[in-house]
Amino acid sequence: MKFVDEYRNERDARRLADAIERLVTHSWTVMEICGGQTHAIVKFGIDQLLPPQINLVHGPGCPVCVTPIGMIDKAIAIALKPDVILASFGDMARVPGSESNLLTAKAHGADLRIVYSPLEALEIARKNPSKEVVFFAVGFETTAPATAMAVHQARREGLINFSMLVSHVLVPAAVEAILSSPSNRVQGFLAAGHVCTVTGYRDYHTIADKYGVPIVVTGFEPTDILQGLFMCARQLEEGRAEVENQYIRAVREEGNTAAQDLLREVFTTVNRQWRGIGDIPGSGWGLSAAYRPFDAEDRFGAAEEPPESDNECISGRVLQGNAKPSECPAFGQRCKPEHPLGAPMVSSEGACAAYYRHRSRTATASRSTE
Repeated sequence: MKFVDEYRNERDARRLADAIERLVTHSWTVMEICGGQTHAIVKFGIDQLLPPQINLVHGPGCPVCVTPIGMIDKAIAIALKPDVILASFGDMARVPGSESNLLTAKAHGADLRIVYSPLEALEIARKNPSKEVVFFAVGFETTAPATAMAVHQARREGLINFSMLVSHVLVPAAVEAILSSPSNRVQGFLAAGHVCTVTGYRDYHTIADKYGVPIVVTGFEPTDILQGLFMCARQLEEGRAEVENQYIRAVREEGNTAAQDLLREVFTTVNRQWRGIGDIPGSGWGLSAAYRPFDAEDRFGAAEEPPESDNECISGRVLQGNAKPSECPAFGQRCKPEHPLGAPMVSSEGACAAYYRHRSRTATASRSTE
């Protein structure tokens, strides 16, 4: 564990936090865009090490959390059809749709298979030629190459019993949607390092220039995040708005060009609905014309987005950085992982789940004294 531990060194973390405190002279609001970073921030108490001038807010960095209700409902409807096997990542199983979730569908007879890779779904299709096997493809650019490889292989093998319900979403479009919102208060971003290992970060230069915000590509360990925050705060204090790369051990500016070539072949850019946020133009991937025969929406009908239920969940505000999970009146009381009101309480990368796991007692106690 030496490699991990060197990025969790308490002395180095405090040194970086002290450097940030010496640096800042103004108040700044910085958003991390990745759910993995959110969990690290809350788990290791990184936000509690920072000076009060640095306000960390959490973005829509959990693809499970932003998958629209219509796609969940469509996955449930497909799973309940006879002679269908629906394969999905485990995080999706308990995400609430408009009325139920995939686990409830399984209880009613759906053949739901939890997989760790879309290539597992492909193997299920090979072993079950008499069944329609549908993979529920969810994720940011990080997981999209594996999805692309699976459907590319299915086309090459002629696996006509295999299809995909695609709900991939793209990070740069979400960053632009946040920055262009009238309610935006974000002044700097920590970009998701794992996304940039695939895509690189050339696209962020245009965003930084257009909106005048610094963007720092950042890793996931405590010292990564603190160093990324220092780099972002230094730009803010100096009046700069540039793209910098903290995660140099994993990310190159051009990204993974082989993966990008495959993504361009398999996918085409589409508008995508983001749960709690709304429609973001050009923010998703759908299957390109050559791969449309493997599109589950063509086989089973397109997903339709119902109106979101009117409950006390404030996950939309949380996902846009306008509120924190502990500000929700239902947090830790009427909304818990076993009975979630919103997707961020379900996913392993959801901000509400992070606060519940690492801060719930503190948050609940503070509310009870109000």
